Amino acid sequence: MEWHVTDAQSLAIIDNEIGDHIFSPAEYEIVRRVVYATADLEYKSLIRFSEQALQAGAAALATRTTIVVDSPMVQVGISHDIQNTFANPVYCSMEAITRPQKEKTRAAWGIETLARRYPEGIFVVGQAQTALTALVELIEAEEIRPALIVATPAGFINSKIVKERLQESLVPYITVEGRKGNAVVAAAIVDGLVDLAWQAYGQDRSVGG
Repeated sequence: MEWHVTDAQSLAIIDNEIGDHIFSPAEYEIVRRVVYATADLEYKSLIRFSEQALQAGAAALATRTTIVVDSPMVQVGISHDIQNTFANPVYCSMEAITRPQKEKTRAAWGIETLARRYPEGIFVVGQAQTALTALVELIEAEEIRPALIVATPAGFINSKIVKERLQESLVPYITVEGRKGNAVVAAAIVDGLVDLAWQAYGQDRSVGG
């Protein structure tokens, strides 16, 4: 992300308003990115990180692990940072070729198809709760083992249950508690993670060619 004077001023305001917190420096960078993108300070108490989530995600980015997203909005939101750093392949579930089905949404069928193709990928679900449910079912069936799942879809029905199932799966995750969430939140999390990973791994890649 390119930072300008107004960005720095906004981040200073966020830092002041958040105040004391229990996040690690890397986790806090993700949280402040989300707050900056949404202008919603409540996210500081809603974002959840599994143990080693950031380390696992950064390592996966550095090895050019395939990224699968649930919507074009998420894809557009992360593409600039990805293309200018690790250049991971990014696929969208809405663009996956699947047979028409009545039982599941297009996003769910698409992400299920791509998950079977890239079982150890990074998965980013910013809009479709049905896509997250499909991923959790594949994890529970031991058909896939994602490197990281970023899950921030808004939801009123069963959203708490499916997020709890994700948290019990032992797969690295970054998610949001409660009903809130959207593609903007997901993209902010990924962009923050990409920048952190590039600081950790990018120098060696740049020198090594």
